[in-house]
Amino acid sequence: MSWQLDLPEHADEGSDGYNNILHVLTLDKPHQQIALTVKGVVEITDEDGEDCDHRLSPLVFTRPTFLTECNESLLELAHRHDGQEECLRLERLSESILEGMPFTPGVTSVASNAREAWKLGKGVCQDHTHVFLACCRALGMPARYVSGYLYSKDSEHVASHAWAEVWQGDSWKTFDVTNQTCQPRHHLKLAVGMDYMDACPVRGVRFGGGVESLEAVALVNQAASERMQ
Repeated sequence: MSWQLDLPEHADEGSDGYNNILHVLTLDKPHQQIALTVKGVVEITDEDGEDCDHRLSPLVFTRPTFLTECNESLLELAHRHDGQEECLRLERLSESILEGMPFTPGVTSVASNAREAWKLGKGVCQDHTHVFLACCRALGMPARYVSGYLYSKDSEHVASHAWAEVWQGDSWKTFDVTNQTCQPRHHLKLAVGMDYMDACPVRGVRFGGGVESLEAVALVNQAASERMQ
């Protein structure tokens, strides 16, 4: 419905190979901080047909990456539900991942891969998604990483979120391992890619300077007009 970026300098808009919208910001003068503020209004419908771009073959998403490579343990997990119908098989896989790796903040980082997180037996939505993708791709199923935000009535719930999409038939189907749902009715999709590194909200490169730190805050509220309906 609307989307606004408040940036310290002008940013060039474009798109990447996955058709994600990009804003590229370059700061070539000394600075102490970079503040990026984004706000918008998004309408969520009961239809999943918003992603109809077929310029990129789904087969691209069968390739493993460093964050989604399989080992013997993950291969065993991937084949645990052999013989079941594909959709049911993926639902059971999602259940097995959350059971074997309960949601536990603070034990992994953005650099943790699927093998490390599964061995640790704990993780967050990013780890759940990477493990799910690793298993799907090991089975030859096109699967991609989705980053975005999640609406919840619980104000303590983390709004930043990640989930997976698997190509089934002629469309992408949602599998949110952390929340055990295939219905993206509270999900705000931001970007897609092979893994977190392709779809993370902000990436940057710097030259010179000393240490740095990153602080991010995300908040999702229901619009007042919708609450009145």
